[in-house]
Amino acid sequence: MQAMERTTVTGTGPVLAVRDLWVTLPAGSDRPLAVRHISFEVAPGRIMCLLGESGSGKSVIAQAVMGLLPPTLKPCAGRIELLGENLLEASTRRLRALRGVAMAMVFQEPMTALNPVMTCGAQVDEVLAWHTDLRPAERRARILEIFARTRLPEPERIYSAYPHQLSGGQRQRIVIAIAMILRPALLICDEPTTALDVTTQAEILKLIRELQAESGTAVLFITHDFGVVAEIADDVAVLQLGELIEQGPKEAVLRRPQEPYTKMLLGAVPRLRPAGRPEVKAAAPLLKASGLAKTYVTGNWPARRGIVQAVQDVALAVHAGETVGIVGESGSGKSTVARCIARLIEPSAGEIWAQGRSMAKAAKRDISAFRRTVQVVFQDPYRSLNPRQTVGASIVEGPLNFGVPARQAWARAEELMHLVRLNPDALQRYPSEFSGGQRQRICIARALACDPEVLIADEAVSALDVSVQAQIIALLNDIQQRLKLGILFITHDLRVASQICDRVIVMRQGRIVEQGSARDIFLSPRQPYTQALLAAAPGQDYEFGAG
Repeated sequence: MQAMERTTVTGTGPVLAVRDLWVTLPAGSDRPLAVRHISFEVAPGRIMCLLGESGSGKSVIAQAVMGLLPPTLKPCAGRIELLGENLLEASTRRLRALRGVAMAMVFQEPMTALNPVMTCGAQVDEVLAWHTDLRPAERRARILEIFARTRLPEPERIYSAYPHQLSGGQRQRIVIAIAMILRPALLICDEPTTALDVTTQAEILKLIRELQAESGTAVLFITHDFGVVAEIADDVAVLQLGELIEQGPKEAVLRRPQEPYTKMLLGAVPRLRPAGRPEVKAAAPLLKASGLAKTYVTGNWPARRGIVQAVQDVALAVHAGETVGIVGESGSGKSTVARCIARLIEPSAGEIWAQGRSMAKAAKRDISAFRRTVQVVFQDPYRSLNPRQTVGASIVEGPLNFGVPARQAWARAEELMHLVRLNPDALQRYPSEFSGGQRQRICIARALACDPEVLIADEAVSALDVSVQAQIIALLNDIQQRLKLGILFITHDLRVASQICDRVIVMRQGRIVEQGSARDIFLSPRQPYTQALLAAAPGQDYEFGAG
């Protein structure tokens, strides 16, 4: 066990000062430097938001501050001062001692940030055992106290629970508790709310604000969500391809941007007011579900067996040229409905109709043909593509399985690359050679290669930058108009839903609570739950200036 003196904020200087930082990239990268000429300060009690597209250097800066850069990335110039101490000259032992006490980090994905084989209480206890001389009983009391302050229900139960037994929002609170239990002078938050629904996101943002205000902590907050920036930031710094191009107080940067790049980013932010979309003419639906239900049985022992009603009595229809959105909190049943409809999981009850016949209990041969009609674009483009296959092989794989001749399948793949605005030469490359936005375009091309009638997009743009998000939304709209596709669009991002959906279904705890046109749902919701969901959207009333 290591005891360490507490680091406290003294004087009026900045907690964090990054001065002319340069970090190199490995040979063969698309540019020689990850970041260059980076300078900014974070004062006590202030929240600085770093903005920029993927690859702009936001996370590189955060990792450099924490001393967590991979060996392939090396700071080659500049200073990173934490309370006046240059971290770039600190030893590995000194950095380890500073982490948790003077600086701490909240990562984007709590499930990978937490150890799955340790209880939540034990993982927080590690921090106290390493950095303090508290006895086990005192440490337990401190942990239960921070669990209560982070509004975790039943702290005693959470203490003994494993990460997989908690919701995404609860896991993120555990990560925040680990970061804040020693009240560090600097808290770094790297996309801590990206994967969360709007209500959980609002709670986490409020929690960070409250803990920061209590401790006077300086916060470096990394995000691509401009609604979150409007909600939480004091100061903003905008990065492009490793260079800091604009910074200042939030109001100045978000309302009166000076740089064309900042204006472009702000112009791409989707608004909550629904976009004007052409009216879809009524016709027989391409896909229809009624009375859809999915029940899970939990526990292996009879005495511990339980029943979870994931989805109950869901009905929907998707017409040609129409986008139907399903929104709701995590656990509301959105993705379960999509997977049941795509027959990726077996529905417990209900009917699914496509091509004029029932698919809910169809034979295996019929399901195979149905899956050519209904294709899915998943949330994570990094895991959706086989890293050992060229993207061309991934795109033609489906048509080849359905009996399309290889030459015809390849010619179609080249057409689709044009359709998703990528060069057909890229078919010979591997997924690792593309950005996240490009990979998602490839995933869309792969889904379209089977000539589907319905496309199911399950959180297909949630993890993308606003600029790439806007491009993918425009691309889906364009493809839909050309091919008269029906789209079932699953999302927790209400701003995106307002821009792409003709009709919206609101789900809660496996049931539909409200549905109607996008205009009716977003401008005059009837149900209290829908009203609360919209009210929780961060920065909903903020007027961004794009010019």
